[in-house]
Amino acid sequence: MHISLSSHFTYFRLLRFTMPTIVMMIFMSLYSIVDGVFVSNFVGKTALAAVNLIFPVCMALCTIAFMVGTGGSAVVARTLGEEKETLAQEYFSQLIYLTLAVGLLLSVLGVAFTPQIAAALGAEGDLLKDTILYGRILFGGQTAFMLQSAFQCFFVAAEKPGLSLKINIASGVTNMVLDAVFIVGFHWGLAGAAAATVAGQLVGSGIPLVYFARKNNSLLRLRRPRRFYGKILGQACVNGSSEMVANLSASLVNILYNFQLMALVGEDGVAAYSVLMYVNFVFTGTYLGFALGSAPLVSYHYGAGNREELHNLFQMSRRLVAVAGVLLTLMAEALAALLVGAFTKYDPSLYALTLRGFRLYALAFLAMGLNLWSSAFFTALNNGVVSAVIAFLRTLVFQVAAVLLLPQVLALDGVWLAVAVAEVPALLVSAAFLKGKRKQYGY
Repeated sequence: MHISLSSHFTYFRLLRFTMPTIVMMIFMSLYSIVDGVFVSNFVGKTALAAVNLIFPVCMALCTIAFMVGTGGSAVVARTLGEEKETLAQEYFSQLIYLTLAVGLLLSVLGVAFTPQIAAALGAEGDLLKDTILYGRILFGGQTAFMLQSAFQCFFVAAEKPGLSLKINIASGVTNMVLDAVFIVGFHWGLAGAAAATVAGQLVGSGIPLVYFARKNNSLLRLRRPRRFYGKILGQACVNGSSEMVANLSASLVNILYNFQLMALVGEDGVAAYSVLMYVNFVFTGTYLGFALGSAPLVSYHYGAGNREELHNLFQMSRRLVAVAGVLLTLMAEALAALLVGAFTKYDPSLYALTLRGFRLYALAFLAMGLNLWSSAFFTALNNGVVSAVIAFLRTLVFQVAAVLLLPQVLALDGVWLAVAVAEVPALLVSAAFLKGKRKQYGY
């Protein structure tokens, strides 16, 4: 049964509509985990540390695509709600073409300056060589990574979340299969892992590019815009600035974590944090999938002036995310040994270090979902300023303060607890904005 943006939603319909995006985000997280398992077990912990050093930089560059995708899909969905389909397609096309151009520029610059970036991150010796090797290949695929990230958001606005899921499954399978072929079969080591990742990104960006360039049965199609819509670009950037701030801040915080861990326990600390980030992707992927999947619904009904349905979506969403927070935290604690062991069983000391860190870090999942959803909710309402404030305070101010101050009191445990502690004041900020803006938007 087809569910359109204009439908009335029950819990079942909301979950059914958002489930493809949730599964897509979880699956993308899983193939990232497979990537890490292959690197850790077949290449070594130095290679794993190299991946964690350079990957946040690639993610930081990709925040532009997240901004365009989340902010742009809110504008496009709102325009569709206003029954201006041709205009929505022109907005969509302009944003995709700009993402492509910026991606090409960042790919060239990234490849050219990889050695300097790796050295600035504190890599030396073998770690420096591995970081440069992995980084250059990953930067080469930066354009594909950015397009894939942007398309994920627009597929939901196009009422094709299921197709997006299929494409990302194909992308993930490509990555995982080539991990085995390149790393285990061809013995290409870290270069094989990077090549497999880029190949998956090419699948995840190439298929949507062809799909939207041709005549299709979705609400969106790539076309030549009649003119440059500067105001729309500005709206998309402002609306999506929270996602850019959140992802950019997360990348900066990851780099800061690496510096702290290098100082406290050395290379093993960075490797342990790599494992935490891989596993974290699955749990945060659930929250992000729901937020991205439900955002176009909010944007559509906001554009259509349907306050009753907006209120309905708000009430159901916050309850679902709150329940998910409890369930995912319990699941993380119960599966901690199994998840960590998949990466580190070959090294008992690294296993013990990582397990301790994950059990403390997992406490963050209780409040994390509500904060991620709150920021995305205001993006969907085309209020990028409030969304950006929530994201900025949560990821940069509170997390940076926690990761700098807590280790002085709790030593290494302070690093692992930093995110969980930072989510608490962020939750208070989210709640204050949700309460303060309820009459303005009528949700």
